[in-house]
Amino acid sequence: MRLKLNLRLKILFFVLFAFIVFGNSSCANIKDSNPSESSEDESSIAEATKIDTTSDAKREGFKGSSRIAKNFEGKSNLRILDKGMLSLSRELEGTGIQQVVVDANGFTFDALVTGSSDGIPVMLLHGFPSTNYQWRSQMVALGNAGYYVFAPNQRGYSMLARPTEIADYATDFLVEDVEQLAAALGWSKFHLIGHDWGAFVAWSYGATHSAKLYSLTPISVPHPEAFAIALSDPSGEQASMSSYMDFFRQSDSELAFLANNAELLKGIYQDAGLSKTEMEPYFEVLGTPEALSSALNWYRANDFAPELLEDAERRSDIADISIPTMHVWSSEDSALGRQGAELTSNFVTGDYRFEVIEGVNHWVTEVASEQLNTILLDFLSQYSPDYGS
Repeated sequence: MRLKLNLRLKILFFVLFAFIVFGNSSCANIKDSNPSESSEDESSIAEATKIDTTSDAKREGFKGSSRIAKNFEGKSNLRILDKGMLSLSRELEGTGIQQVVVDANGFTFDALVTGSSDGIPVMLLHGFPSTNYQWRSQMVALGNAGYYVFAPNQRGYSMLARPTEIADYATDFLVEDVEQLAAALGWSKFHLIGHDWGAFVAWSYGATHSAKLYSLTPISVPHPEAFAIALSDPSGEQASMSSYMDFFRQSDSELAFLANNAELLKGIYQDAGLSKTEMEPYFEVLGTPEALSSALNWYRANDFAPELLEDAERRSDIADISIPTMHVWSSEDSALGRQGAELTSNFVTGDYRFEVIEGVNHWVTEVASEQLNTILLDFLSQYSPDYGS
């Protein structure tokens, strides 16, 4: 949910490009009869769709490693990965963050964890096109403050939690993943923080599992009903800001993302202000058509602004939130406008706090990490029981 104007223009180009390459069967037949005339663009698509011959081996190695890795602090369902499977060992060196796997809801999720297991639990849910790596700064800050912090790579992002059907990425399944992960960790109550898509899942979980949460902190994405109202407002800006989602939902859009050496995907990270080094861990997870298609299935499986039916009072099926909630929004977010952010207070009945981070784009967890960490620590401290209680 994050695009600047120049990137939107790139998307328009790739939509036309994808139509030409994938939508015209007669042209495809001509090209098949003249293989020597393949264009650069075709080569790029071929490169993007090339099967990663290491994927199956890596997947099997991941399975084996997760079975033999030692338990984390004596917990049989939370296992530390063997050194050979630590994809973020360099990036996380010296942070105290460990890479683990956990079985939940019929899948094996890879995750990051830090802090002492007797601290107040906090779960962090990432967005698109990020991974749990986006939370590295927050994990250090929260872990140092005594919290027990867990950040999974969610459904589609974890290699062993990647169903192939679009319907398997509907909101109910994403929420159930959170519930089952918490159960696998032995958490009866915890703080939940989400960014982008993770915020949408957090709102949904908070509406149906309020008794399980000390507090809720959705970042960037407003309450789903507020977002639906803003998205449906013909006089507002949200419909235009969200127009990129039509492209994301197209079948095979992942191929356009990865064409020309992943120009479009890299453009999102570059526009966010990430360095090549900072974007590498995201490519590690999302750099194949299989993985990226799974992540895009979140868009394909869910409707943010369904038609308002006759006699219906609201567009979304997400109830008002009754627990302490802090919504964080950044003023330069090019994908999520002020209208939805300001409407959100109407859909929270519990204690509510609205924080605006001025002059910052959508990638709040990374480009405004210190400011966000300060806000989070202050808010969570107000709604955390004494340690050991």
